[in-house]
Amino acid sequence: MAKINDHYLKLKAGYLFPEIGRRVREFSAANPQAKVIRLGIGDVTRPLAPAVLKAFHAAVDDLGTTDQFAGYGPEQGYDWLINAIIEKSYKPLGVSLKTEEMFISDGSKCDCANILDIFALDNVVAIGDPVYPVYNDTNVMIGRTGEADDKGYYQNIVYMPCNEANGFIPSLPTQKVDIIYLCFPNNPTGTVASKAELKKWVDYANANDAIIFFDAAYEAFITNPEIPHSIYEIEGAKKCAIEFRSFSKTAGFTGVRCGLVVVPEEVMGTTSTGEKYSFNKLWLRRTTTKFNGASYPVQRAAEAVYSDEGWKQTKEIIDYYMENARIIREGLTAAGVTCYGGVDAPYIWLKTPGGMSSWDFFDKLLNECNVVGTPGSGFGPSGEGFFRLSAFGHRENVIEAVERIKKNLK
Repeated sequence: MAKINDHYLKLKAGYLFPEIGRRVREFSAANPQAKVIRLGIGDVTRPLAPAVLKAFHAAVDDLGTTDQFAGYGPEQGYDWLINAIIEKSYKPLGVSLKTEEMFISDGSKCDCANILDIFALDNVVAIGDPVYPVYNDTNVMIGRTGEADDKGYYQNIVYMPCNEANGFIPSLPTQKVDIIYLCFPNNPTGTVASKAELKKWVDYANANDAIIFFDAAYEAFITNPEIPHSIYEIEGAKKCAIEFRSFSKTAGFTGVRCGLVVVPEEVMGTTSTGEKYSFNKLWLRRTTTKFNGASYPVQRAAEAVYSDEGWKQTKEIIDYYMENARIIREGLTAAGVTCYGGVDAPYIWLKTPGGMSSWDFFDKLLNECNVVGTPGSGFGPSGEGFFRLSAFGHRENVIEAVERIKKNLK
């Protein structure tokens, strides 16, 4: 009989969001009259921008003509999309990238997992706590870790607490690590890092031959002009950082699927015999072997995001969500709830009232307010006592959800 990958059995319970879905389904089945407002999982609700949709339709029509039909494309993405992103998104930041350093994918969630293919299992990994569960769980799945302890911490992973005391920005590791996951604007806490704070990490990585995995999926939601959108705005980052970005929240592509990875040619690792080797070359090899590329219509739609008309329309959608974030943050703060985030990110990280546990507060909101959020403990032990609300909702639902919560917290 074929043997399974036993490392999957180390994972605790179900993945966070399926567990939320299970509880909501059970509640809805028992209470069919209830109007449940979902502010939990970060799924978008606004339609694609008109210019993006137009390009999408045009690209589908191309597939119906002999002259414009597109079959297999380059696995790493079409140059016209890559160059549009470099010109419109990176160059304004003062960041210069080569076409060969960017790889188009079907989403950054996949990329954050797949990148582990090109790193040896004996690398020491450091992740924040709380953290986007994919970082932790995929390292468990591939066999990098031992078992989890009673708190949920896995052996062989270095956890960096992110709490009120440090402003939800982790401190530098006190031990040698090889891979560091950073996410700013942060999911789930909604916090951001200044250039000075990121410079500390880049300097640490370069001094310790470590690699930073920088998840910038929410960079388009930054409102403060002093906050960097890319790790490559920091001097020295091209030598030590791999950056992930996504069209999911930026342009509403959660169901369309498109993302990107930047692997600068300067980012190096060592072979088992101590020779230096380019991670860019490894990622290219992995991509061309295991991936057939994002579809042609999807990449044409992504390209349209960076047109003058497309970006104006996309920015209006982003502003809509950020107004939702303001309504949630200010409404709950006025009700006496301690809130973080929601200024440069579409997530509000709130402290559960009265010392209530994260899952107890989830059940309270679901049963008493018919509102769905995300328990902070689902993001790691340091998330206990906190709760995440998402701004990706319809305005009328967001307003109603805030009023329901305020009413039931009295």
